[in-house]
Amino acid sequence: MSEENTNGVAPAENATGPAFTIEKIYVKDVSFESPNSPTIFNENVQPDLQLNLNQKVQRLSETAFEVVLGVTLTCKAGDKTAYVAEVEQAGVFGLIGLDPQAIDVLLGTQCPNILFPYVRSMVSDLIQAGGFPPFYLQPINFEGLYAETLRQRQAQGENASLADSEPAGNA
Repeated sequence: MSEENTNGVAPAENATGPAFTIEKIYVKDVSFESPNSPTIFNENVQPDLQLNLNQKVQRLSETAFEVVLGVTLTCKAGDKTAYVAEVEQAGVFGLIGLDPQAIDVLLGTQCPNILFPYVRSMVSDLIQAGGFPPFYLQPINFEGLYAETLRQRQAQGENASLADSEPAGNA
């Protein structure tokens, strides 16, 4: 009698009931620019940092979704741009047997929470490789951001959820 060691977890294809799986995590796009180097290294001014965060969700099939967490960090020294670091970290997530509200919550909170450490690491590595002091993105409250998104949807009378997009590609 042969038993597979699955650490007590049934494989997704044999799951009986709701399931949330991470199918793939990958870098979708990455960019680093330092347009004023090397002279910017001699600037002795307090840097001004601007962070832009966005999330995109794309339905790939009935049970698979791609979530892309995008971060753009711009650092200026006076009126000069020291650097711009852009990272789009993506993941394909399987959501099986869940109601639309649960899917929306997972896509808006759990998925970006899973992707964020990868984004944080990539941004930090890019900035250091560009010759600048390390920068560590602070934790982000995706649950709070999701709650704000829900409030905005309700104020605009929208019922759309993150999972409402049509399937794309041939996944």
